[in-house]
Amino acid sequence: MAKSIMIVGVGGQGTLLASRIIGYVLVNKGFDVKLSEVHGMSQRGGSVVTYVKYGDKVYSPIVDKGEADFILSFEAIEGARYLEMLKKGGTLITNTHEIYPIPVITGAMSYPENPTEKLSALCDTKALDALALAREAGSEKAVNTVLMGVLSRYMPDIEEELWLKAIEELVKPKFVELNKKAFMLGRNA
Repeated sequence: MAKSIMIVGVGGQGTLLASRIIGYVLVNKGFDVKLSEVHGMSQRGGSVVTYVKYGDKVYSPIVDKGEADFILSFEAIEGARYLEMLKKGGTLITNTHEIYPIPVITGAMSYPENPTEKLSALCDTKALDALALAREAGSEKAVNTVLMGVLSRYMPDIEEELWLKAIEELVKPKFVELNKKAFMLGRNA
């Protein structure tokens, strides 16, 4: 039976790198893996979604409504936007740091109050300030790696060393140690 992970965020947050690292880990653990990327206005801070499906045999990377085992959300509102994709009993892992979309910035809309509390009432939610942990690791850009560290705790059959090896292989060399630190901060959060 295939499992599904959706990675949702805003352009520039590293959703694509996260999907590549997760895919690398799963392939090296022996799973058949399919990845798919959906770009909105990613270069302009728009919504970005990537799908990772894995199992003994996977025929399509597309995740249907109510099928995702995990949603890795780099921003709570993005998690809310795709919540219908989460299966019953699935887990939402989300960053609590708010990133305001253009309609909020321009005053056309307001940002919802307490989005992570509302999400927690609807599903199994692990919410944390991934931005604060990324800063502790040395860069705000490591939010993606912090959240992967959290996700790794929900995948106990995959060794920590395999995650760290994926970071070594796929992250630019000068950022490897920073990302390893970010991953471990997320894993231990």
